Amino acid sequence: MDPLVEENLRNLVDHNKVLIFMKGTPEFPQCGFSAAVVRTIASYGYPFESVDVLSNSDIRQGIKEFSNWPTIPQIYVDGEFVGGCDIALEMHARGELEPLIKAAVEGVTAQ
Repeated sequence: MDPLVEENLRNLVDHNKVLIFMKGTPEFPQCGFSAAVVRTIASYGYPFESVDVLSNSDIRQGIKEFSNWPTIPQIYVDGEFVGGCDIALEMHARGELEPLIKAAVEGVTAQ
């Protein structure tokens, strides 16, 4: 991976408590998986950031190498890769995702 792309990705992940690499934007998701992740995370009411991978091919490919995960969307919480759509929805169903996001946003330890 291009070192500048890797540095950019590391900065994005490190400087955003909740970050979604997605197709499109939260207001206009460009795939159903991205839309499902945004709906789920937005339902908690905590702030999050997003990166539209469709607007930058280097980021679109680079994030897959960075996380060693082949699909988009990808969710990062407090600098750590959480997973893609299926994992996020499973964590939501088990009641695990919201406390993780809350802890990151509020700066406390997850229970």
